[in-house]
Amino acid sequence: MLDKCDRNHSRVPRMAAQPCSGRAGEPRPAVLREKRENVFVPEEGFPIGNIPAAYAERIPDTVAVRCAADELTWRELDAASDAAARGLREYGVRPGAIVTLVLPTGTDIVVAAYACLRAGATPQPLSPKLAPAEAAAILELAGSAAVITTAEPPEGLAGATTTTLADLTALGAGTPALGTLVAPSWKAPTSGGSTGRPKIILAGKPALFSPTDGDLWRIGPGERALITAPLHHNAPFSNTLIALNKGATVTLLPRFDAEGTLAAIERDRITWLYVVPTMMRRIIALDEETRSGYDLSSLRDLWHCAEPCPRWLKRAFIDWLGADRIWELYAGTEAQAGTQISGTEWLEHPGSVGRIHWGEAKVMAADGTEADPGTPGEIFMRVAPGNPDSYRYLGAEAREVDGWSSLGDMGHFDADGYLYLGDRRSDMITVGGVNVYPAEVEAALVEHPCVHTSVVIGLPDADRGNRVHAIVSLAPDAEASAEELAEFLRPRLSVHKLPRSIEFVDEPLRDEAGKVRRSALRAERLTT
Repeated sequence: MLDKCDRNHSRVPRMAAQPCSGRAGEPRPAVLREKRENVFVPEEGFPIGNIPAAYAERIPDTVAVRCAADELTWRELDAASDAAARGLREYGVRPGAIVTLVLPTGTDIVVAAYACLRAGATPQPLSPKLAPAEAAAILELAGSAAVITTAEPPEGLAGATTTTLADLTALGAGTPALGTLVAPSWKAPTSGGSTGRPKIILAGKPALFSPTDGDLWRIGPGERALITAPLHHNAPFSNTLIALNKGATVTLLPRFDAEGTLAAIERDRITWLYVVPTMMRRIIALDEETRSGYDLSSLRDLWHCAEPCPRWLKRAFIDWLGADRIWELYAGTEAQAGTQISGTEWLEHPGSVGRIHWGEAKVMAADGTEADPGTPGEIFMRVAPGNPDSYRYLGAEAREVDGWSSLGDMGHFDADGYLYLGDRRSDMITVGGVNVYPAEVEAALVEHPCVHTSVVIGLPDADRGNRVHAIVSLAPDAEASAEELAEFLRPRLSVHKLPRSIEFVDEPLRDEAGKVRRSALRAERLTT
């Protein structure tokens, strides 16, 4: 994408949207074209559900996806996803339906996703760890035509009608081939865990390939990508399919392991890596001898997103791997607009998440006017004028003002159009009439060498309305007292931002994708 932001008029940085063959006897809406030394990718408009067949014809014995000891070549992925797609048709799934995937990270969820798309259905990845009430609410909202899970369904699906890939394959055996089908939305991730009210975010884009897909992530044809986070989260799921659609070989981790990530980069000669800051902290916590013991020379890009990255951690990775390898993206699952920043740019604008790379964004002050550079406010986004909507909610209404919508994030632009994030609007803590942003306190806490991660919430206070309460998870074998952490924070934070109470917990505060359920943590403490 070309940067169209005028640095002299950067109050509203804007950018324009960035800019195979089927089976015998089936429609062939596009042909493969040759790119980059005989690397083939589909043409514009090629049905995503037919992509495994396209690569199976060209590179049948190349590994498409692997996870631990399991791996599938393109020939195997094509055969497995087509068989399951036929089973979905026999099961009663019709084009345009949502099919829920409650599967652990692994090759099966990739097969299931392509099976859905091959059958013209929209895949909806869902965590196997959801509570029954939460899972039931999402399935009802989606009107799921099928729920694909394991032979022993997780507890959250108690009472739901489910099927497995094996059952679908058996059901579809010997049935006629499918025609070319295209789902109206290529994915349907869920959100709303922080509010307790689930919503589904239907992608505005149909399941049709574009050669520019993945360009904003710098994912090229034939990439060797490593996805470290669970596929029931949007970014890992999306990037897995985007990379595969471009003919990549994708390595998945069944669960994150810091040293295991480095070992996978060396073993599979990874060129493109997706992590979140929680994982980055665990990797950088490895001793230098361990980190330097792995050959990471193949790695071109390390991408992180999903949660704020502390400045010290970002700088540590830049110092270790080099600024040209470190990339960050900020956007919502809604994808109206987003930013991108390289490590080199970040050194010039430390703390920024980048300039607008697609769509449009602006910051609105509390009085409803557009904020000047340097003035914080609420971030509003929209797709570039003339482009189709990037999403549609099921179970929620967008918070919109004059065509601009907000995800609740706070922040500000600098004079050069670089965006800096604060907190989500709903996460702010008002202490004695003064706003406190939890992310700022959390960033100061994790600078302490004993702190692994932290979550800051507001709890009721009779005098000041709210008090700042820090929930802290210490690093393995580390010891620290509340008094020690309080003393550590005093020179780093203003008095009104200092936690009035510090609680230590053993359980993880963020999941493997870096997400935190702040409202749930607060509710638990209000009922005890």
